[in-house]
Amino acid sequence: MNWEQLLSLKRYGDTEKRPRAQQDETRLGFEVDFDRIIFSEAFRSLQDKTQVIPLSETDFVHTRLTHSLEVSVVGRTLGRKAGKALLEKYPNLKKLGYTFNDFGAIVATASLMHDIGNPPFGHSGEKAIGEYFKTGKGRKYKSQLTPKEYQDLINFEGNANGFKILTEHREGVYGGLRLSYATLGAFMKYPKESLPKKPTQHIADKKYGFFQSEKEAFLDLVETLGMTPKSTSQDIGYYRHPLAYLVEAADDICYTIIDFEDGINLGLIDEEYALEYLIKLVKDTIDTSKYHSLKFKKDRISYLRALAINTLINEAINIFLKNEEQIVQGAFEQSLLDKCKYEAQINDIINISISKIYKSKEVIEKEVAGYKIIADLLDVFVTTLNNDQAGTPTNYDKLLLHILPKEFRVQSASTYTRIMAICTYISRMSDRYAIRIHKKIQGSVL
Repeated sequence: MNWEQLLSLKRYGDTEKRPRAQQDETRLGFEVDFDRIIFSEAFRSLQDKTQVIPLSETDFVHTRLTHSLEVSVVGRTLGRKAGKALLEKYPNLKKLGYTFNDFGAIVATASLMHDIGNPPFGHSGEKAIGEYFKTGKGRKYKSQLTPKEYQDLINFEGNANGFKILTEHREGVYGGLRLSYATLGAFMKYPKESLPKKPTQHIADKKYGFFQSEKEAFLDLVETLGMTPKSTSQDIGYYRHPLAYLVEAADDICYTIIDFEDGINLGLIDEEYALEYLIKLVKDTIDTSKYHSLKFKKDRISYLRALAINTLINEAINIFLKNEEQIVQGAFEQSLLDKCKYEAQINDIINISISKIYKSKEVIEKEVAGYKIIADLLDVFVTTLNNDQAGTPTNYDKLLLHILPKEFRVQSASTYTRIMAICTYISRMSDRYAIRIHKKIQGSVL
């Protein structure tokens, strides 16, 4: 892989190149990507999707939207710091017109949209979709699907769904949001298809990044960017775009520290834990007199959080730049934070969050409800679409078709295509909208 190709400004449907030097500096292509995400319907729905702790009456619990914005801020800093060093190392990039802000814009945008494909009810929403097809009523469709199509469903992946949302064609809208390929490449943390599952321990094989329905778009992307094939078989798998490591680091930094902060502010974790665990990250930068002068708990925790994030940003950049050549060659097999000197401290914080937050009664109750709601929605709408395709819709089906937005009422002989349309529809629901639609199909009057 080479940086000039990896920083491609190409968008779907382009017939000519977009040289960086010819870009309008007041409306840079990579910044247009950011704007398109902000104004997209899929991004707006994140305001009412659970991050970890269910939406509550408190004003400081993070939603997927606030989490994504914060990851984007961290990603922008990581991108700019990396870009500044890379331009010094590869002066030809500077001659072509690239600036360190380009790297910041790419990583910020990919970070902004990193959760755009996640269904309602947090990560349990992904599992709920998978379980419906693996052990629920959706098992009956297995015989109508290829092994990889079925794997897409039983191991439903928010990253792959995000790529679908960003690139999927609709009538009159081709190429989805038509983002630059550099940004899409940085978004793609797992550039492989759903099978084989975890063929190696390389971080790029941890999950998968595209559904069979977007295989053509994925292959066009990796070919344009010059990404290196990883798979030695007919199965599709590639090494990561190097900037994907920075997107992953931005997410890892934010959820590790900020979920911990939420838990403390909600009283699920004692403040003493913050001192015990965060002090190991900030001991070189903390101003103890300033810390002790802060009267309120949330201000003290906010101060520690800011210092901890800054520490991890600097550590992630040092690791990225130290291993940049390995990363470009595909030889760097871990996430950046897995390689950092604070790995033990990070794991301690995550373990506390798991026991005190992720397994709290409120979170578990939300996940239980999510499983039931998603299974019921899938069953009703997939059945409706199949009956409509067969020409045997019931009166109930006909009513449901009026609820289903037109873009998801696909007419296709492919069972996989119909099922994926419904999965996409449900995955784009906010938590509250999913609950409201579920009540309606159950006959509850709102």
